[in-house]
Parts: sequence; C-alpha cells; structure tokens
Amino acid sequence: MRKTQLLTTMAILIAIGTLGSQLLWFPAGIAKAYPVQHAVNVIAAITLGPVPAVVIAFIIGLLRMSLGLGTLLAFPGGMIGACLAGMFYKWSEKKGWAATGEIIGTGVIGALFAVPYAHILMGSSAGAFLFVPPFLVSSISGAFIGLFILSRVKVNQLQLKKV
Repeated sequence: MRKTQLLTTMAILIAIGTLGSQLLWFPAGIAKAYPVQHAVNVIAAITLGPVPAVVIAFIIGLLRMSLGLGTLLAFPGGMIGACLAGMFYKWSEKKGWAATGEIIGTGVIGALFAVPYAHILMGSSAGAFLFVPPFLVSSISGAFIGLFILSRVKVNQLQLKKV
C-alpha cells in the first residue's frame, strides 16, 4: 500500500474519532463514555494493524485534549486498547478477538493504568473500582459499534497492508 493511502485513511479515522467524540457520548460513572473512539480503534486495528491504530488513538486523544473535548484519561485507555485490539487481530485474524482486545486493553488495563496516571497528573484520588466500570461500558459499546460497522462493509476492500 502506498504511504499516501495509509496516511489518508488514518486522517479520515482521526477525523471520525475526534468529531464523533463530540457527537456521541454519554455519562458513565465518574467519566464520560466516548464509544466512537473505541469503534475507531477496532476498525483501525483490523484494517491497518496495531501500529497505525495506536498512532490514531494517540492523535485523537491529543486533538480532544487540545480542543477541550476530553481529559488526559483518553491517552492510556485509547492507546492500550488500540494496541491490544491490533495484536489480538494479528494473532487470530478474527474480528471478535480485535473487539475483545479493545475491551480488555481499555476496559481493564487502561482503567487500572488510569488510577496512578490520574493521581499524579490530574490530582484525582479516585480508585481503580471507580475507573473500571465506565471504561468497560465505553469500550464494550464502542467495540460492538466497530464490529457492526465492519460487518456492513467488505473488509477486503478496506483492508490495507498492515504496518
């Protein structure tokens, strides 16, 4: 695949993730759930691979922070979820495993990583049990949205050479 095609696809997914976060969100405990981010992670992991998926998650988090649409918690959950989604799909070649990687990466590992991250960088004293439920709700709903979208599109046409 040409680098131009990869960068264009990444830019489109970044735009969808950034704009979609403003349009589709809901309160979930102490955090807000942004399922579009997780749907984009699953789509990017399956179509582009783990490295571009992590880059996309990082840039979406950076843009959301810069625009005041998100918090620092967008980084650990989004990036870890994208990485695991890409790795699970690479190992299994099954879309369901990519969604599972997103849920485990964001909903569990990202939530646990967010505890010291929030304490050190944000001054929040919230414990792990306060982060896990909203992260799980957000990642599960987003992973299913991503799977639904991919079920309606021919993945072979979307699938680009994985980096």
